[in-house]
Amino acid sequence: MEWFNDFWSTYSTLVFTVGVHMLLALSIWLTLSCGLLSLANAAFMGIGAYVSALLTLNAGWAFPTVLLAGGIAPALVALVIGAPVLRLSGVYLAMATLAFGEVVRITVLNLDITGGPEGLNGIPLATEGWHIALLLLLAFYGLARLRRSKVGRAFEAIKEDEIAARLMGINVNRYKLLAFVLGGFIAGIAGALNAHFTFFISPREYGFEPAVDILTMAVLGGTGSLVGPALGAGILTLLPELLRFLHDFRSLVNGAVLVLVVLFLPKGIWEPRRIRAFFRKGGQA
Repeated sequence: MEWFNDFWSTYSTLVFTVGVHMLLALSIWLTLSCGLLSLANAAFMGIGAYVSALLTLNAGWAFPTVLLAGGIAPALVALVIGAPVLRLSGVYLAMATLAFGEVVRITVLNLDITGGPEGLNGIPLATEGWHIALLLLLAFYGLARLRRSKVGRAFEAIKEDEIAARLMGINVNRYKLLAFVLGGFIAGIAGALNAHFTFFISPREYGFEPAVDILTMAVLGGTGSLVGPALGAGILTLLPELLRFLHDFRSLVNGAVLVLVVLFLPKGIWEPRRIRAFFRKGGQA
């Protein structure tokens, strides 16, 4: 097992990051599955990270408790801002949620308790691999059940045609708000996990670029299933390691990947119907 110990000591942070990014991709999948183009997930992640880190450093709360608080805090914020913001749609919603993210970032920059632009340092190492694996499994299980439930069918109806959904008696505003709040909760949990294995967090980790990266993960993998966002998160997290010589152009590479996927694979890499059709043709051949 010496090889495994060597591998883990070298790449454990990368493995943890892949798991956290998968949670973030699932968080934005929730809003996308309801037809909402929201870019607030990076801000929700930041709220969860700061709340959990401050509770650990200043109040000495136990790790499971700060994880829960890290999810509840952004969920409550999403509940408050959701009513006015979710009246918008499309690019207007994206702009509003992006502006919300900037408000969160600037607020954190100007608060002494958050460390200002220097960030928070010395956060205790509490996140372990099994924490991330367990929470990922719970997220997959919960979202899979939700997708097959009445709520999931309502999400799909709203995404396909909001007006028709209203005529069918679906409370569109309530289901949109539910997707927004649940997405904020999962993103907050991801932020809390991230804060407790990186030792350090700063406002720049939760700005415009991370918000676009989270969206790119879901679009790259495909939003037609839960596998797609997780696959996209894994690819975009590992890509910089495979292309280290392009480190200074990471945003450019991610943008190029997003454009190529939208042009040639509009439903993402993991599109179940296309995959099944491919294997059927292979079998017939």
